[in-house]
Amino acid sequence: MNEVTPNATLARGATPVGPAGAGAAGQAGALPTGHPAVRWGRIGVLLMNLGTPEGTSYWPMRRYLKEFLSDRRVIEVPRAIWWPLLNLVILTKRPGPKGRDYASVWNNERDEGPLKTITRGQAEKLQAAMGDKVVVDWAMRYGKPEVDQRIQALLDQGCDRILLVPLYPQYAAATSATACDQAFRALMKMRWQPTVRVSPPYHDDPVYIEAVASAIRRDLAALDFEPEVILTSFHGVPKSYLMKGDPYHCQCVKTGRLIREALGYSPERMRTTFQSRFGNEEWLKPYTDETVKELAAQGVKRLAIVAPGFTADCLETLEELDGENRHYFEEGGGTHFAYLPCLNDGAEGMRVIEHVVARELKGWLD
Repeated sequence: MNEVTPNATLARGATPVGPAGAGAAGQAGALPTGHPAVRWGRIGVLLMNLGTPEGTSYWPMRRYLKEFLSDRRVIEVPRAIWWPLLNLVILTKRPGPKGRDYASVWNNERDEGPLKTITRGQAEKLQAAMGDKVVVDWAMRYGKPEVDQRIQALLDQGCDRILLVPLYPQYAAATSATACDQAFRALMKMRWQPTVRVSPPYHDDPVYIEAVASAIRRDLAALDFEPEVILTSFHGVPKSYLMKGDPYHCQCVKTGRLIREALGYSPERMRTTFQSRFGNEEWLKPYTDETVKELAAQGVKRLAIVAPGFTADCLETLEELDGENRHYFEEGGGTHFAYLPCLNDGAEGMRVIEHVVARELKGWLD
């Protein structure tokens, strides 16, 4: 039984049909005897996020950290220096403590990290919003589900056009680029490659800015205190990446400014900082943790933190911001602290993702 689907039929939203020579498929003509099955004409969307370990014990954490920290987009230290440090020191000592950190935010009901739970939810809600016009899937750059397998799954469903959507509002080589690298590596192995588009960063898109501002207004209104200062905290990268031409810092600063202007706050009340530094190299400043400590030392009693660079809550927001930095602030004398959640798969978050996808599919769906 050979299967072929006419492109014109699917462009109108139809789904693949049965054997060649029957029904709509017959309009394209039957395939020769012995021809391999063919499915084509559909559009796929692949949401891609960073990744999460498969468990919090030593070996799952070690595998995840090894894959992540072996990526030359993430760590640009020369291999001769980095390899022994990674394999002999970091991968021996770090899995245990990081596993305990992950365990503190783990989704025990589904036995997975929150990033996986939320990204799946985003894909499911996007699929519901798009209907049968596209096939939506999701993947992680590190860990599972793997990018190459999900691209193949889209191909198996007849998707010969695929939109890759790195779920990062701000572009960085260590996030957006490495996600695309992984997809391109998969494409290199394929005889019949799909046509691929990559959604660009949307750090200054008005829909994104308003969604973040709207969520902040809502979450602040639900607090029983009014913050004196609000930090917009972005994941940091080494300063050297900026000096080599990475646009990430500039895009984060612009996002922070646009959100602040949308809310009508002064630069003193809403400040942009950078978190999650690793190692001894200088990273983008000001650092979130040092800023939190300084504010407490200066007598600030009421503080809120929001992380607009993350599309889904994860270890870096739930454990680092809402855990570690809450502790720093309260230990320094702060009395009221709030972490404001990411957009996640809520109404504001889905409005942004649906907007980006619809914009980037123009010409394929129209």
